[in-house]
Parts: sequence; C-alpha cells; structure tokens
Amino acid sequence: QVQLVESGGGLVQAGGSLRLSCVASGTTFTFDDMEWHRQAPGKQRERIVAIARGVDPYADSVKGRFTVSKAARNTWYLQMDSLKPEDTAVYYCTVRLFGEDYWGQGTQVTVSS
Repeated sequence: QVQLVESGGGLVQAGGSLRLSCVASGTTFTFDDMEWHRQAPGKQRERIVAIARGVDPYADSVKGRFTVSKAARNTWYLQMDSLKPEDTAVYYCTVRLFGEDYWGQGTQVTVSS
C-alpha cells in the first residue's frame, strides 16, 4: 500500500518562503511522475505542479515562485517563495500507480498579509 506524507507547512508572512516535503513509501516502485495540489477553503482542489514527461510543470498561479525538485528516491520538495495570502491552502502530493491515485493527508500553509 502506497503511503504519502507531506510536511513542512506552517504560518508565514507574505513574501516569505516555505519548503514542503513529500515522501512516498510502502512500495518498491520508483515514481518519476508526481503532482502537487492545493485546496483553499471553499475552493476546488487545484493542481499546481505536475512532474511528467511533456507537461509544463507549473500552474500559472505559482509559476516563477514555486520550484519542485527530487530530493531522493520517492522524495520531493516544493520550494515556495514570494508567498502570497492567496497561497493559503492545504497542500497535497499525489502519485499514480497502476491506475490508482494515492494522496497524502495534506499540510496546511497559511500566509498572512
């Protein structure tokens, strides 16, 4: 059973930075593709980063401010700079294995103005 764990969220002032981590475990499969999504209160979940062949990684809302990187096997970082209040959301990472999507529990990011 694939398990995903996000961490690194917190409270930061506008203009600040946070680095989120995502670790996938419970499988011998090595993921090349993964995604970051976020969900703000009262809004639909939004895909903000997609690591996949042929896909522009970043949504317009985060392009130039967020950077995804692979730290190790099945471990990724999401570096978030120049944070804005509208970035406040629960952030999730997700992977797909044999047609099934796996999600973490999410980590809360709150950006104060």
